[in-house]
Parts: sequence; structure tokens; C-alpha cells
Amino acid sequence: MAISIQEVQHIAKLAKLTFTEAELERFTRELNKILEYVEKLNELDTSNVEPLSHTTDIHNVMRADEVKPSLPVDEVLANAPSREGNFFKVPKVVK
Repeated sequence: MAISIQEVQHIAKLAKLTFTEAELERFTRELNKILEYVEKLNELDTSNVEPLSHTTDIHNVMRADEVKPSLPVDEVLANAPSREGNFFKVPKVVK
């Protein structure tokens, strides 16, 4: 399966990119080389290979969530440089 320059132009348009003619030709060649390489993978016999979601057998080692009581607001804000009511007061960073 080869990719044409028109298909590269279409992909560029979808990505809102503009390329020169030389770039279009180069990307077409490069994408076709990538596809040729991927086609080689189809030559492999994978009939005895189980489908995987990961290449390693790693399991989630995170602890389960537990509901615990929170710290008192006054204790949490005791060392805050500035506070407003029950909240930290910070400088405005968004215009």
C-alpha cells in the first residue's frame, strides 16, 4: 500500500500544515518507507502468540483509596504566607 502526494496533502490539510512541493515529495517517500517496514511485520507468523495489552507482566501496585478525616483548616493554613477565609491566597497568574 503506497501513499500518494495527494494523500499527504490531505493529511497536511487536516493537521492545518502547509508544505512546499519538495517537502511533500520528501514526506511521501518517508511515509512509504515506513509503510514498507510495517508491511514486513505481516510476514511474521503470530498465530501462536497471545494478544497482549503490555509487553511485560506488570500489575498495578497502588494502594486502595481510603476515606480518612482531613486536617483542620486552621492547622493547614497556619503557615500559609497569605490566606483569604478558608483558602490559600496566591498571586494572580492568568490574565
